Amino acid sequence: MPSLLRLRAAALTASAVLLSTLLAGCGDDAKDEDLTRQDLSWKGCPAPDAAQGGGTSPSPLPDDGEWQCATMKAPLDWDDPKGDTIGLELIRVRTTGPENARIGSLIFNFGGPGGSGVTSLPAFAEGYEKLRTRYDLVSFDPRGVGRSEPVICENDQQLDAYFQQDATPDDAAERTELVDNTKEFNDACEDNSGKILPHVRTTDTARDLNLMRQVLGDDKLHYFGISYGTELGGVYAHLFPSRVGRAVFDAVVDPTQNPEQGSLGQTKGFQRALDNFAEDCVSQVEECPIGDSAQDVKDRIARLLADLDRNPIPGIFPRQLTQTQATSGIAQALYSQDFWEYLTEGLEQAYDGDGRILLSLADAMNGRSENGEYSNITPANIAINCADDKPRYDTADVERKLPEFRAASDLFGDYLAWSLLSCTDWPVPGAANDPDVSAPGSAPILVIGNTGDPATPYEGARAMVNELGKGVGVELTYRGQGHGAYDSKNPCVQGAVDGYLLDGKVPPTGTVCT
Repeated sequence: MPSLLRLRAAALTASAVLLSTLLAGCGDDAKDEDLTRQDLSWKGCPAPDAAQGGGTSPSPLPDDGEWQCATMKAPLDWDDPKGDTIGLELIRVRTTGPENARIGSLIFNFGGPGGSGVTSLPAFAEGYEKLRTRYDLVSFDPRGVGRSEPVICENDQQLDAYFQQDATPDDAAERTELVDNTKEFNDACEDNSGKILPHVRTTDTARDLNLMRQVLGDDKLHYFGISYGTELGGVYAHLFPSRVGRAVFDAVVDPTQNPEQGSLGQTKGFQRALDNFAEDCVSQVEECPIGDSAQDVKDRIARLLADLDRNPIPGIFPRQLTQTQATSGIAQALYSQDFWEYLTEGLEQAYDGDGRILLSLADAMNGRSENGEYSNITPANIAINCADDKPRYDTADVERKLPEFRAASDLFGDYLAWSLLSCTDWPVPGAANDPDVSAPGSAPILVIGNTGDPATPYEGARAMVNELGKGVGVELTYRGQGHGAYDSKNPCVQGAVDGYLLDGKVPPTGTVCT
């Protein structure tokens, strides 16, 4: 079961890592001139395929801005840039401004790792209309994701069983079953996607970004990274500091943490968000329907999860709501304050024996569509993290760490501790304990931390600023709720971001928005 920290895409859900010694020898430009000079054939975008999450072709924007898609060739193995290539799927919408005002392309990565940028950008694009006055908005499916050589592991029926399993084992038999299921999943990834698995590290995607910059015709990379996208941006800045243009990191991953530290930090972050949710509910003018006090709200949730561990309830026929899926559904709702009302309603229904809303929220977390098809966000997420993360944990490691995780959250602690087993028996070795994002000589990077962020806790922003180095990271604090800050539509946050990306105005470091 993947860690919630690893599912930090825009649709979900932040920590991939790598070894700086692997970065030696990388110059500013791709080595293969044919690839840097390739012409992209931009055409109307097809409907998303199953790996991207399905659905319909993106609709034109209100000003009739048409979405265009293209496939960019990149080396399968960046250590052999003249060898086999793979196709990376790109999407763009052109700027609304005059050509003489155009700065270039603004490339987005919405996180995950494993989230499809080709589907995410159209979903959120109306919120970036002001940025479009001077940029073409561009996003992409990173290697291993969506239409870009997707990692495929188990089929839809197997994934249904995978997500229903007991991810918080209580005895030896349940521990053995969890380990066996994890190995079965990982073996399926090797069987179905063995060719791409060694080549989905964050360093590989950072090099893809640099190739993309060149192919799009930009001297500098102008970049908006969200969640895991901040880590990708930090790695890019480390590799290519002289090529960083105007860049924003929102919902920032702590680059100093190994998987255990990252999961523990997120355990605290989700508990903090749950505390805020409970306090908000009981502070409403009308009576909170799921508890008389904030503590009562949390106690009732804990009892529900304990009951579901023994006796799942009906969910979306024919599936039941299990303890694991209820935990996932609750976590999904905590990603945005806009979802809190659905969490309240879902809990009300679950207390009456109806698990449909919480299961729907869990499906959103896990990438399951209404027709029962799964996107490849979970396989890609695990593949990227396991290729990046050097540590491997066993059941004895988890059992030693459980008391600390439980102290951080009696609701999320067990789930996130046991999720550390995801990379056990993974066929590709991990690169490092944490990424090198030091970027001396880079242009300023605006780094935004949200004090109420559950998935990428606020403390990560300060750590990113420190690691980027003196004169590079510019810290901005948003005192809000949910995952990320710009999409909250807070005028102060958006004003600072727009001012930098559009006009090059760097806000004072330490700026606080409320």
